[in-house]
Amino acid sequence: MQGAQLRHQPPAPGRKPVPRGASRMVAKEPMSARLPKANFGFLKSLFWPVLLVVLGFGTYEGATRLLPYADRPITKIAVQGDLSYISQQAVQQRIAPFVASSFFTIDLAGMRTELEQMPWIAHAEVRRVWPDQVVIRLEEQLPVARWGDESLLNNQGQAFTPKELANYEHLPQLFGPQRAQQQVMQQYQVLSQMLRPLGFSIARLELRERGSWFLTTGAGSSGPGIELLLGRGNLVEKMRRFIAIYDKTLKDQITNIARIDLRYANGLAVGWREPVAPTTDKPAVAKN
Repeated sequence: MQGAQLRHQPPAPGRKPVPRGASRMVAKEPMSARLPKANFGFLKSLFWPVLLVVLGFGTYEGATRLLPYADRPITKIAVQGDLSYISQQAVQQRIAPFVASSFFTIDLAGMRTELEQMPWIAHAEVRRVWPDQVVIRLEEQLPVARWGDESLLNNQGQAFTPKELANYEHLPQLFGPQRAQQQVMQQYQVLSQMLRPLGFSIARLELRERGSWFLTTGAGSSGPGIELLLGRGNLVEKMRRFIAIYDKTLKDQITNIARIDLRYANGLAVGWREPVAPTTDKPAVAKN
């Protein structure tokens, strides 16, 4: 066998021959790169909560020390609002127990509740004004009608009970179940607007337990009061029918009409007043 022949391969063009027996040098990393880096994330996350606690504690301590110097007795009560039914003196007497407190300790919520328990006050707003004043703004009830025999109704259909009911007998009187106050008030407002052009006003409006409506007009320029039997439902439609027939046939005879029944589907029934018998004066007889 012929011996193996080793041929020397020339280096590839563009590459330097690597000397035999030589080793490649690797650059050493600096010491700072090999040491573990410090982690400050935990300290950063802890810094803000600690700062907030310190600021809160400092604020509390400062407020506690300064409060005795800033908190002053209440020296002025200003009552605002158009008051027609209650007096400033009555308001002052009502809130007298609260005024003894200081500016920061006065119970504004309790004062407001106490004021709104007065029958004639519908809404009360109470606020502080630095350094020693309390401003009260009052909104009075607006009486629109009587509710039964013991209360009044405001324009929102809410009942309230003042002491001087005898002073409001001129108001229309509304009746109905206790739960239907707002419903009766709404119907009163609608029907009043419809009757006003005819010269009628409402003296009495009643909603009975079974849902029937009864209306009595007040005496006025159009004549004496008449009773309208409206029945259940469709009150506006029935009132329009009455207005149309009134203008055509009933207007000239309204003084002789006692009641009008509108509970029919397409018409109405008229109840006439009984004629008043003329009084005859008896001749005086002279006696000896």
